[in-house]
Amino acid sequence: MSESILIEREGQIATVILNRPQQRNAITFEMWRQLQTIARTLDADPEVRVVVFRGAGEAAFSAGADISEFETRRNNSALGRAYAAEFDGALDAVAAMGKPTISMIRGFCVGGGLELTTATDLRLAAEDARFGVPIAQLGILVGYKEMRRLVALVGPGPAMDLLLTARLIDAAHALRIGLISELVRTEELERRTYDLARRLCALAPLSARWHKQILQTVLTNPGLAGLSPDEEALPFACFDTADFQEGRQAFLEKRAPSFQGR
Repeated sequence: MSESILIEREGQIATVILNRPQQRNAITFEMWRQLQTIARTLDADPEVRVVVFRGAGEAAFSAGADISEFETRRNNSALGRAYAAEFDGALDAVAAMGKPTISMIRGFCVGGGLELTTATDLRLAAEDARFGVPIAQLGILVGYKEMRRLVALVGPGPAMDLLLTARLIDAAHALRIGLISELVRTEELERRTYDLARRLCALAPLSARWHKQILQTVLTNPGLAGLSPDEEALPFACFDTADFQEGRQAFLEKRAPSFQGR
């Protein structure tokens, strides 16, 4: 990968770092394309159980899509469609990961940067974080998938407040509306994020993968009409796994389980 996106590993935790601190980690067209590959590669890696997304430096998680590219990449509807294919592809790939994903947020988290965090499972933010989707200032729109993810987190009222006012909100406000999972003192954010990641690593990976799958089914088909046989069977698949037997035995023996993901 280019130096615009770095990947660090520590044990079973992989960290994806948006690495353009001088540009507040604004995300280029090529970075959206790379994020697709990164998400799929880490999801397929049996050594990785949790993925953390963060921005380099302290000023921003990400200021969003790099506006300097709009003249060449998003200057008409045809270009906009091509750009959206890579943008949506990146967010879809992150959302489709079967492993727990965490956004660690400092500073500005706006536009496409905020939308990237909505594709992750958990969002931990420092007190200095600022959130918004101020694209009404540019005269552009969020797409259907972006809107669906945002509304799933905060509901239609807060979503439209962010979109119509183009304002930024602080981390306390973001916590109240459900945009973030946890608000952490700035100096404790990194420790808290990786403590959480290590806790997730110790839990059953198949439970995480299948819970994420069930959630997506509920969100896209809330009436649960016409479930496929595989979808009907999924909540019971756990009972045929070695991890279930290990978890049950460990509980009886009063010891920590050792899950293998099978």
